[in-house]
Amino acid sequence: NKTALTYISEYKKKNINKDLALRIYTTHLLGKNPKLVLHGGGNSSVKSQGKNLYNKNVSLIYVKGSGWDMSNLNEDGMPGLELDPLLETKKLNKLNDIDMVNYLRSNLINSNSPNPSVETLLHAYLPFKFVDHTHSNAFLSILNQPNSQAIIKKIFGKKIGIVPYIMPGFSLAKKINQVYSKNPNINCLILLNHGIFTFDNDAKKSYDLMIKY
Repeated sequence: NKTALTYISEYKKKNINKDLALRIYTTHLLGKNPKLVLHGGGNSSVKSQGKNLYNKNVSLIYVKGSGWDMSNLNEDGMPGLELDPLLETKKLNKLNDIDMVNYLRSNLINSNSPNPSVETLLHAYLPFKFVDHTHSNAFLSILNQPNSQAIIKKIFGKKIGIVPYIMPGFSLAKKINQVYSKNPNINCLILLNHGIFTFDNDAKKSYDLMIKY
């Protein structure tokens, strides 16, 4: 649409690519909907390409920074990290929060960036270009019920993966990777007592899935 094209052209003036421009646009759309994003919470990411110091192509991931509001962030609120080192962490059995944050910071492409979201590894592990995450009111009213799994299956059927409650961090990322690997046909993950993730290789489709669900 027109607004998306405006974002692309405005961010191009700042030397920011289309991927990140679209990511900022759909993040604003999510963040400005109070039914989806409680108090600026939730996060989003996009996987893209860039050049390193040696002018070699590298895979990057831009993730919402901790403390930034989805409704009005700019490129500073979407810190970029090298993706491949993050994917290497799948081999680990344990990673505590302090070491994880330190590792994430050591892979930032700009050392002045804010801390990336505590859910960065989760975003990295999902093999899609765009990943959206909200704490929707409607979902939480279901996810906090004692029989939430049965309700979710009844309402949504097979395109949804259900993940038990785990504190955000490495353990949750590993669990989500496990759930997704068992059923790669899903396009949505429901995290009990927490929220919803949707994902696609197209910014609009990932956003549309969030609205649909």
